[in-house]
Amino acid sequence: MEDNAQAKWYVAHTYSGYENKVKQNIEKVVENRRLQDMIQEVRIPLETTEETEAPVEEEEGGRKRKKEDNKLFPSYVLIKMVMTDDTWYIVRNTRGVTGFVGPGSKPVPLSDKEVAALGVDFKKVSEATVGFKVGDTITVTGGPFNGWLGSVTAIDMDNQTADIVVSMFGRETPATIAISQLKKLED
Repeated sequence: MEDNAQAKWYVAHTYSGYENKVKQNIEKVVENRRLQDMIQEVRIPLETTEETEAPVEEEEGGRKRKKEDNKLFPSYVLIKMVMTDDTWYIVRNTRGVTGFVGPGSKPVPLSDKEVAALGVDFKKVSEATVGFKVGDTITVTGGPFNGWLGSVTAIDMDNQTADIVVSMFGRETPATIAISQLKKLED
């Protein structure tokens, strides 16, 4: 897919709980009408958290871990698209979409600074740009653990996440955080 320089990120508001359905419907229309160069990407920013449940005797290691994907912005879908009357019509008339974010009916694109401020890195991060390795002490820069210090236990480049351990109330608590929300603590 060729990256069209005119494409910008827009935010569409959806009914509560319709985010996944809106994403699927828009992607289906794009595929059917071959509009990949006009509507390039549809995203629902997620944050994966991992909770440790009470000890379980049958399980090896004694504790069971539960991973959960939480929507960072419930009722919103991010769309990278070239804004035309046709693309506006397609998105605006997708079942579950209530409108675009912007004054009146005029969608306003997100600036690069706003996209970066969301704490969601839409570009794939290469290992060279991660800036930390397993065992490093990091600071969490976004999400529910914002401002906490932790230690990196694993890095998953495919999912763009890192497993960390933070100390909460005197207990070590594991969490899975987006790589874009972690920064190595300088010595």
